[in-house]
Amino acid sequence: MTDLPKRELGRTGLQVTMLGYGAMELRGAPRGRDVTEAQAETILHTVLDAGINYIDTSIDYGLSEERIGRYIANRRSEYYLAGKCGCVVGATPAPRGQRNPHVFTRDNIVAGVEQSLARMKTDYLDVLQFHASPSRQTLEAHGALDAVLSLKRAGKVRFIGMSATLPQLAEHIAMGLFDVFQIPYSAVEREHETIIASAAESGAGIVIRGGAAKGAPSGAEGAGTQWERWQRARLDDLLAGMTPMEFILRFTFTHPDMATNIVGTINPAHLQDNIVALLQGPLPPGLYAEAKRRLAAAGSIP
Repeated sequence: MTDLPKRELGRTGLQVTMLGYGAMELRGAPRGRDVTEAQAETILHTVLDAGINYIDTSIDYGLSEERIGRYIANRRSEYYLAGKCGCVVGATPAPRGQRNPHVFTRDNIVAGVEQSLARMKTDYLDVLQFHASPSRQTLEAHGALDAVLSLKRAGKVRFIGMSATLPQLAEHIAMGLFDVFQIPYSAVEREHETIIASAAESGAGIVIRGGAAKGAPSGAEGAGTQWERWQRARLDDLLAGMTPMEFILRFTFTHPDMATNIVGTINPAHLQDNIVALLQGPLPPGLYAEAKRRLAAAGSIP
């Protein structure tokens, strides 16, 4: 096992590997691809065997929590576990491409955490994140904040986080309550770049999602807005032998305020590619600056 580089997750003091594992890929059908139990068991053990120590999941992620509990509960001391709250307990999975509703009441928060703990066969979550970036008004209206603080006092939650996006993120930072912010960011999705710095300055740890930009480009057709930006930026001469995916990952790892970048896969070979990208280190400063200039011109920051 190679020692993976780590960063401190803000004021939590947790030393997290710069590459984390996003367990949404374990959800299975109908919202995701079919994943066999053997595949789930293999990738979870491969993640831990590689030294990755941060795993992110959610009630909404189908079978993800049950599979974590089934296959790696006996290795609980090897990883930090980040869950979500606000997801409706017992809800039928939303159709592919749609999001499940969220209810930020005391009862639903507590029921969700108790269910997550039971599913993952653990006594505590290291980080509990509000899902879907609810406003402060929503959080305060029906006791959601009080519920999470009670869970923290009871030892069932160590730190409180927010899966955050604009426009609410500025409000979340100002509240001074959140130990961790999970924020979407990549070379081709830089809308949150400036406010990530503000979140880090508040003392919170920064978890990046989408840092692999949802897959490498395979041509313009069907690539979506992110990869249209990639095409327009014309970065090929900067790659110096890197694949586009490696470049995107290293761009994310270069962000000075990032603690960990959660990337999901069920393929051990893809996981190894991600680790190799991490071990290559940050992009050289001159290359990084030129890439940011071209990406900005291509619309990576609207």
